[in-house]
Amino acid sequence: MLRTFVSGEGEIPSSGLVSDYLAELHFRISHLSGGAVASYIPELAKADPKLCGIAIATIDGKTYSAGDADVEFTIQSVSKPFVYGYALERHGREAILQRVGVEPTGEAFNSIVLDEVHNRPFNPMVNAGAIAIAETIKGATPAERAQNMLTLFSRLAGRRLSIDEQVYRSELETGHRNRAIAYMMLNSGMIRRAPEDILDVYFRQCAVRVTARDLAVMAATLANDGVNPLSGERVIATEYVSDILTVMNTCGMYNYAGQWSYDVGIPAKSGVAGSILAVIPGQLGIAVFSPPIDQHGNSVRGVAACKEIAQDFRLNIFRSHVSTSTVIRRELYGDIIHSKRARNPLERRLLSETGRRICIIEVQGPLFFGSAERLIRRIGDVQSTTSHVILDFRRVPSADEAASQLLARLAGAFNETGRKLLISHLAHQPALATLHEAMEQALPEQIFEHRDAALEWCENAVIAEAGIQFDATRFSLSELHIFKSLARDDLRLLEALARPMIFEAGDRIIRTGDPARLFFVIARGTVTVELADAVQATHQNLRIASMGPGLSFGEMALLDGGTRSADVVANERVVCYGFSVDAIHELGRTHPHVLTTIYANMMRDFSERLRRANDEIRALEQ
Repeated sequence: MLRTFVSGEGEIPSSGLVSDYLAELHFRISHLSGGAVASYIPELAKADPKLCGIAIATIDGKTYSAGDADVEFTIQSVSKPFVYGYALERHGREAILQRVGVEPTGEAFNSIVLDEVHNRPFNPMVNAGAIAIAETIKGATPAERAQNMLTLFSRLAGRRLSIDEQVYRSELETGHRNRAIAYMMLNSGMIRRAPEDILDVYFRQCAVRVTARDLAVMAATLANDGVNPLSGERVIATEYVSDILTVMNTCGMYNYAGQWSYDVGIPAKSGVAGSILAVIPGQLGIAVFSPPIDQHGNSVRGVAACKEIAQDFRLNIFRSHVSTSTVIRRELYGDIIHSKRARNPLERRLLSETGRRICIIEVQGPLFFGSAERLIRRIGDVQSTTSHVILDFRRVPSADEAASQLLARLAGAFNETGRKLLISHLAHQPALATLHEAMEQALPEQIFEHRDAALEWCENAVIAEAGIQFDATRFSLSELHIFKSLARDDLRLLEALARPMIFEAGDRIIRTGDPARLFFVIARGTVTVELADAVQATHQNLRIASMGPGLSFGEMALLDGGTRSADVVANERVVCYGFSVDAIHELGRTHPHVLTTIYANMMRDFSERLRRANDEIRALEQ
């Protein structure tokens, strides 16, 4: 059962829960009896059977430990998966498969059993296979090969490691069974170099000194697709990590591998010095060290610790699964949710009536074949009633090759139907680079950095299809909502107050904090209303609205004067008309109904905006 730990002051520390869990687990398993220290290598027989250390390393570089996690011991057979990865990367799968198979033997790690049908050892996790793999370590001399091997393990651990010379000598002097295996393989042509040369680097490989903390980092490197989480260095190519984990899962625990998969369900590798390394892909690495081993050659306490960790945190990769049902966070439609582009009354009415043709799908969670397939099915369901679908990927942490290919096919199918598929929030996310590239090829002009820009694009398309277009070549005050219901004589009075103004792209028409002396009506071009991003403290401003011909801005100055609360920037060449607040107020003294009508129009517009905002809030809260 998973225990809960709370600090003495009643607060749950951010990292204390895992540390406390490991401390409590260590206390229990360190008292387990059974097993015996390996004695067939004399130096290993000297190990203290009471030693016990546990370590966990996450893929973002956080490490936790308990007990003797920093005591050094020799890596022994836990080295085998990493040298196998080294060989795969340098020689390729086909070449290595000709040398060593991937089938479990059901025999002990040092059994003299070979696959005579294919003329190779059964797998790289038993001694015969590891010896054959050791031959692939590059170097012109034994010393150079040993140095290359040691460099590999140092990069995996994220620190400089060394070889235990006493253990190396002990294995060199007593490793006669391994010599028998090597000479049998030489006789069969499974290895080519002199057995003593190969065994020299193999014995040194097994004698590399590590700690449980080192092994946890090495396991986390595999969990992190071959990138060391401490150094950020790629040590093993991503394409070969799955090969390593697969062989670890089927062969890593020798003739206990089947029971291990059944009980624990985590790719793992054990060593006769008393260590076990386990990998939870995409999450973390686990290492346990305690010298007493069972009849299979696995640490008694290590097996017990891994069983508990896997059970308590539901880490069995065969019993856990990622749900595909949550891939869609929410669906929103354009009759309720609107872009920040301000619209005139006619456009607003049209979008309220026909905006349901625009569907926004908020995608969430990792995308893989199952979740992408479910997403595509839902898009197929909604496309019968929509003409534009926007996929918002801001809550997607990753997308694999399968998902990227499926979604690229979806984009191609959309193009053929005449409907539009738009993508947002793919940029600046390294984990989505493959998906981004695939969608750029399929939809080069329909990928947007933000959802609002995609939504505005869709709204413009719907409005254009309806034939609504503001006449930017002719300016008429009667067409403006703020002057609605005013008589022709009143409009002539206002026309006399209008000051034509031209702004170029990038000009700031209004600046935050400036005195509010004018309000503006746009005749041609578009502007953006911006606020400084004080929350994220970036140099980029927040876009809160966009406006085009026929719309007004800065009209709040008619109500309170004061200073500007936001910036307004010209997106392109803008022609607008400025009205002096003082002049309008002066006109109101002789023609009070003009000012009253303007205020009534403003209030009506504010009321409509509030209702629309409330509708959006309700939709977003569902």
